[in-house]
Amino acid sequence: MDNSNALKKYLFDILNSIENIFTYIGKDKVFEKYDTDNMLQDAVERNIEIIGEATSNLLKLDAHIKITNSRRIVDARNKIIHGYDEIENTQVWNIIINHLPKLKSDVSKLLEEKDNE
Repeated sequence: MDNSNALKKYLFDILNSIENIFTYIGKDKVFEKYDTDNMLQDAVERNIEIIGEATSNLLKLDAHIKITNSRRIVDARNKIIHGYDEIENTQVWNIIINHLPKLKSDVSKLLEEKDNE
């Protein structure tokens, strides 16, 4: 797979995982629903892991890719995987509400640019 196709694949993986998370939490975005549903937490955390891994792979291909807080995204993935016993639901919720919308916007723009090349 050439770099351009790899970049598009990782960007698509990120976008797909964001869409999964937004579908799982629903349009109402109620923290208490997330906080009390272990299966929902597992599903969201798994998709954040995918987002972080795909972002890490993107950075290996293009260290200057225009993704806001790309290093912090990878760090969040690492914390979920390696510091799983220290993660609080409020931290994950903060990622969902405050960071995923911007990430979705960044990734969508990059995919549009790749499609227009």
